[in-house]
Amino acid sequence: MTDHMLDLSAVGQYYGDHQVLHDITLTVPDGQLLCVVGPSGCGKSTLLRTIAGLLPAREGTVTIDDTPVTGVPDRLAVVFQDYGRSLLPWLTVRDNVALPLRRRGLGRAERRAEADRILDRVGLSGTARRHPWQLSGGMQQRVAIARALVCRPTLLLMDEPFGSLDAQTREDLEDLLLEVHRTDGTTIVFVTHDIDESVYVGDRVVVLTPGPASKIALDLPVPLPGERDQIATRGLPEFVALRAQVGRAVRGQVR
Repeated sequence: MTDHMLDLSAVGQYYGDHQVLHDITLTVPDGQLLCVVGPSGCGKSTLLRTIAGLLPAREGTVTIDDTPVTGVPDRLAVVFQDYGRSLLPWLTVRDNVALPLRRRGLGRAERRAEADRILDRVGLSGTARRHPWQLSGGMQQRVAIARALVCRPTLLLMDEPFGSLDAQTREDLEDLLLEVHRTDGTTIVFVTHDIDESVYVGDRVVVLTPGPASKIALDLPVPLPGERDQIATRGLPEFVALRAQVGRAVRGQVR
């Protein structure tokens, strides 16, 4: 056994004959929050789908918790950007959140209790009997996060989950993510196009080069305090310097 939750070795990915990713090699320690950023079309979402086993790697290997990925692994959860399409509108909020627990053979009462527990944790304790279409966009995304957390994943993949939300809601959910990560120690791979967000939430930021055949342009640790604040942290000189370094890499100006 190793202390690595995720290992990618020389991973390449294609759509037909078009190469999207080339020679992606990464090791993600257990409990790390890794942010992946890069210009539009560089293959960030493709990388996440490859890790999740939704797209088999055409080249190289993906290993989660010492097990090669040959399909969608157990104890893995994904949060997508399009929360409106990922939630089932005919189910209540509680039943949406409890849905993954059916695979574990839990009884209805136990599923409902677990769903209520996690809804309370993400600040939605009064919404259990409502339907997703009765909630705001930010609340719907909290439901999607709750559904991912209810099965206690060892690896959580998030594909630009806050990209379509307003600034205040986005900041609130960034802080929720940090609280979950700090409390649970879950390994998280977080895809975003927002440079500031990547530095604020990440323990580490990986920048991909523009496509086609995107590679890793920068692999940067983020040595900021674990306890972060939307105003104070973003005002630190260290934050400003890290943001500039990531910004240069995204623009192809890596020194």
